[in-house]
Amino acid sequence: MKHTPDLSTAAWRKSSFSDGGANNCIEVADGYPGIVPVRDSKTPTAPALIITAPAWTAFVEFAAGA
Repeated sequence: MKHTPDLSTAAWRKSSFSDGGANNCIEVADGYPGIVPVRDSKTPTAPALIITAPAWTAFVEFAAGA
């Protein structure tokens, strides 16, 4: 059974690669073991994308090499 975490008190942080625009980046929330909640800063009330920690690590490593 899958469980959607309660993100109502999540502390969101913007990508360090943001171009400086107020709403032009993704945000992630830390402190959720095994998962990384991700959201679009343009729509912060929309549901977050929940990514497994290993998948997020692979994505970041791939993006850093691009």
